[in-house]
Amino acid sequence: MNRKLALGHQEFSELINNNCIYVDKTEDIFKLITSGSYYFLSRPRRFGKSLLANTIKELFLGNKELFKGLWIYDKWDWGKTYPVIKISFSNIDYEKLGLQQAISFELDNIANKYNIKLVRNSVATKFKELIEKLSGKTQVAIIIDEYDKPIIDYLDKIEKAEENRNILKNFYSVLKDADKYLRFIFITGVSKFSQVSIFSDLNNLIDITIDKNYPQIVGWTQKEIEENFPGYIKRIKDTYKNIFPDIMLKVKEWYNGYSWDGFTRVYNPVSLMNFFSKQDFRNYWFATGTPTFLMEIIKEKKLIAYDVEHTYTTAKILDSYDFKNINLDSLLFQTGYLTIKEYDLATGEITLGYPNKEIDDSFSTHFLAEFTTGAIDVTEDLLHRIRRCFMKNDMEELIEHINTLFANIPYNLIEKTERYFHSLFYLVLKIIGFTIDAEILTIKGRIDAVVKTNEHIFIVEFKINQSAKKAIRQIIDKKYASKYLGDKRKIILLGINFDTENKSVDDYEVMSDFE
Repeated sequence: MNRKLALGHQEFSELINNNCIYVDKTEDIFKLITSGSYYFLSRPRRFGKSLLANTIKELFLGNKELFKGLWIYDKWDWGKTYPVIKISFSNIDYEKLGLQQAISFELDNIANKYNIKLVRNSVATKFKELIEKLSGKTQVAIIIDEYDKPIIDYLDKIEKAEENRNILKNFYSVLKDADKYLRFIFITGVSKFSQVSIFSDLNNLIDITIDKNYPQIVGWTQKEIEENFPGYIKRIKDTYKNIFPDIMLKVKEWYNGYSWDGFTRVYNPVSLMNFFSKQDFRNYWFATGTPTFLMEIIKEKKLIAYDVEHTYTTAKILDSYDFKNINLDSLLFQTGYLTIKEYDLATGEITLGYPNKEIDDSFSTHFLAEFTTGAIDVTEDLLHRIRRCFMKNDMEELIEHINTLFANIPYNLIEKTERYFHSLFYLVLKIIGFTIDAEILTIKGRIDAVVKTNEHIFIVEFKINQSAKKAIRQIIDKKYASKYLGDKRKIILLGINFDTENKSVDDYEVMSDFE
């Protein structure tokens, strides 16, 4: 385990010079550069876009020694170098300076590095001037990282987001007529906004977001993990040898599963490196930025019954969105909370779902917190207590904690339907990690929920503004327990009635001896 984890490093040069592990993506980069000239790539935050952009930068600058031992080392023409305009919108201070001024300062900084004096005033004309002056002897490579950040940061302030969009639209419009000066353009972002001109004006810009030629250009495949992290894998195998018989299956369940073609699966690099470092199964990627504006949209639309795990869409819908009329599926996909689970090549239908356990657990917990307590720490504590109640078969305390969880639901979010409370309760059960069968089809009806622990099988029926006794009677009359009678675990019937006016369980009944 001689080489270090690249945590905190986005500059390719720093990563190499600090003896960090670099998962070699240079074959994909070589294919990208030699196959075309203008590209756009959308990926979620903290997924390796910046490292990819900086690696491409070092190639065009001709920094050969950085690539020693990598696939591209003996295949690149190091005799040709190109001036590079590299702008990262995550590193310019537009919040304090304003976007126009921040871009202007960045263009001046780049010009100074090449001993160029810019005299034009607007960011568009200054950008054009910089391109023209740099291309005196050879064409220019332009790399723009996180192009959309000044828009995304203000999605909760639409007027500001629109103002920044217009500034960016004017800025990027310069590229349309600069073809003769440009060797290569590479633009990254989280989202593809429909009204930013780089996508309408640059007709030759190739979007490789869900291109089947580049599904693993960022993120790490299982093979790449095994080849590059053998020492770290051995370390976690030793740590968990008496807990999980195959630790890599558990790692895969937690951190693998992202896909942009429906076939190739990759790990989130940030999550995996943090796990290798801390050796603890936790939420790492999701914790780096709570999707506040996303949760507000979900609350506003009262989407507690939104089926995140089985969402169907098409490439056209995923391709872009307008921030003033956001399509939730597109937003969740582009920001990394959903990924492509299946891609039907015949029909073009795409099935979306959570990529892995990290995102499923984290997103679901935040989702539940927004609709109930309003506080993630309170929600997590209550979920822990509810889990223990099922393990102890303590239904009285279980109901108490459920009532605490639901007590703070705002009245404007309540829908007085069984589906609404079913969704809340099912979400609780799913997050706490039991095997749950929801709405199990039987000969005589559908079971609302079946919760399986090591010792018990709980058959649960919900009622709204009725009675728990009626719920129990339905379980018995329709023989919902029949299919589980051969199981050695003890079967317990649980009838629950929700009072929508008081936002609580006002009646419950437990039965363990029944016919």
